[in-house]
Amino acid sequence: MKKSILLLLIFVYACGPGEPKTVIAPWVPYDQADIIAANAEHRSSRMRYKRVQSTFKDRNDMWAAAADQIAYFSEEEYQELKPLILERDIPSLQASVKNGELTYEKIAQWYLFRIVHFENDKEKSLNNMISINPNLVKEARLKDKNRSANDHPIYGIPVILKDNIGTDELPTTAGSYALKDNNAPDAFITAKIKSSGGLILGKANLSEWANFYCSGCPNGFSTAGGQTLNPYGPMEFDTGGSSSGSGSTIAANYAPVAVGTETSGSILSPSSSNSLVGLKPTVGLLSRGGIVPLSSTLDTPGPMTKNVIDNAILLSAMTGEDPRDAATKDNPKDKRYWEDLTEGSLEGIRFGVVKNYLQDSVYKYNTEKIAELGGVLVEFEFERTRLNGFINLLNGDMKEDMVHYFADYASDNIPFESMDDLVAFNKMDSAIAMPYGQGLFEGVVNETTAGDDLVALRKNLKETGIKYFEGPMQEHQLDVILSINNFGAGFAAAAHYPCLTVPMGYLATGQPRGLTFIGRSFEEDKLLKLAYAFEKGTKSRIIPSDYN
Repeated sequence: MKKSILLLLIFVYACGPGEPKTVIAPWVPYDQADIIAANAEHRSSRMRYKRVQSTFKDRNDMWAAAADQIAYFSEEEYQELKPLILERDIPSLQASVKNGELTYEKIAQWYLFRIVHFENDKEKSLNNMISINPNLVKEARLKDKNRSANDHPIYGIPVILKDNIGTDELPTTAGSYALKDNNAPDAFITAKIKSSGGLILGKANLSEWANFYCSGCPNGFSTAGGQTLNPYGPMEFDTGGSSSGSGSTIAANYAPVAVGTETSGSILSPSSSNSLVGLKPTVGLLSRGGIVPLSSTLDTPGPMTKNVIDNAILLSAMTGEDPRDAATKDNPKDKRYWEDLTEGSLEGIRFGVVKNYLQDSVYKYNTEKIAELGGVLVEFEFERTRLNGFINLLNGDMKEDMVHYFADYASDNIPFESMDDLVAFNKMDSAIAMPYGQGLFEGVVNETTAGDDLVALRKNLKETGIKYFEGPMQEHQLDVILSINNFGAGFAAAAHYPCLTVPMGYLATGQPRGLTFIGRSFEEDKLLKLAYAFEKGTKSRIIPSDYN
């Protein structure tokens, strides 16, 4: 390992006090033609990449933000602290802080050092970060000074945000060239994390504009961040979208936890693709205020973590009623989801098992494991139905919601007022702004569904989604339905039903798979308890071998 680190970091050992221990070597863009050519025949057309590196964003800007923060943190400290931090859950990190083995400052420096180690190496870089908080370590030192016995578990813990979520330290780009200077304020959930003591480490890459920009383009690509890669198989396995960077960073242990956003599958897909625990909450449990929107009908942020207890901790730190987001009114808040996870049990729980999913050997094995742990398996088949008008809903919502975002949340220097403005701007420098085109954006501009028709469409889709799940749940008296990855995510989105995916193993190729628990609205507490019991009984997650 030391040999590879020396390619990325220059170590200067102190001749006297105050001398830096680490200086970051400059990032030099490389010729990506061979990499692109090697993937030109990939079995998945969406992984035949046109571009890997960002065209306009200089990675050295990130290293400038990190340099002073890790200047006095050495490789020896990184290796010494590795057993205390790598793959550890938040309670373990907090225990090590309490007993004096760690400080929040050292935790922050360790993660920054690790990010630079891998992301400054073209052979290992996953292109999963867009920006780094230049004040992270300073803020961590303050947390060390102000610790108390009553702190929330997220206190002092670094959190990565998907780069469509506002935080006042860094631009909120949605991965786009258009919003590269969008210095928007804290989103509501960001302010909640900070008020509980959490630290914002930086921003993760994403599928640009939450995967609703270019038609048929790769998951995980943005013009700001380049092509996000999957640590379990870079250039081989899909990252999932659109919270691809949130998934890739946590799988590679660049922070303990991250926040993603989902409209339909955008937390579930990258979480299962990166062997993570990902929660798509009930729409309205968490505020969307200050998050670049796709659909106000369906959008929600959610936690993406390596284990269930961290997921519950981060979820609890984000809940709260936002007066600017009507969907949060009178919904559950200030719940301490992590406290009673150990009460979770699979004993006697009626699990709906989808018959045709049993052809997946990993799914079949895990349903049998649930039965061994006391669960009751009930096989069924979903009724064949369609979410008619789903794309029209997304188009109509985005057309309206972006107008509100520009007016209410974007920074004053952003000149746009509508989707028409964005589409026109992107055409001005198309080589930079839209290498895969902007087919979905053009669909938004051309959408005619609005007003009462859009209201009726929302109602019809929600009824269809609820019926899709409630049919089998009521007929078979099911407590929860078991799915794979993001299968059925569109119906769950329409129904506003929460979904929680948990690592359940790997295909023979090494590609991760997730078992997804689907429940009724505001049953997050129940899903977390069941997932915790399942996780404890299976322990399926394995760290990606090249990022250990």
